[in-house]
Parts: sequence; C-alpha cells; structure tokens
Amino acid sequence: MDTGKAEGAVEEVAGKVQGAAGALVGDSAAQLAGKARELAGKAQQLRADAASAVRETTATNPFMALAVVAAVSFVAGAIWRAGGPRRNDR
Repeated sequence: MDTGKAEGAVEEVAGKVQGAAGALVGDSAAQLAGKARELAGKAQQLRADAASAVRETTATNPFMALAVVAAVSFVAGAIWRAGGPRRNDR
C-alpha cells in the first residue's frame, strides 16, 4: 500500500470518528469538520491511486505516455496562442 493511500485511509477514519463524536454531543460544526476531513482522506486516496496508475502505465508503455504529453502540450500551446493579444487589433 502506498503511503499516500495509507495516510488518506487514516484521515478518512479520523473524520468518521470526529463526525460521530460531533453527532453524539450535538455539535454540528464538529460533524461538518469530520465530514470534510473524511472527504479529504478519500480525495488523498484517489490521488494516490491515480499517481500509481500513471506510474504503472508509464513504466509499461513509455511511448504512449510521451505521445499523451506531446498531445496535451500541443493543445495547451494552441489555446495559449489563441488567447494572446493580436497584432492587428491595435
């Protein structure tokens, strides 16, 4: 298990505990903070999963990864160029 995924799982459990404690004492702010912490833990787990998927794909097929990076760079450059100032607009 990746450390980022493990940390996310710990945060998720801590958020569930915090939310349950807030519900037990009737503190809606603690419940909300617990839910936010739980969702942050889930997001951290998803980020770790995505990073490991990219790492795996890059290791197994480096030319595909290079092609994707080139395509994204080309599109970003085209968008940037289209949004810049025009010489004839002065």
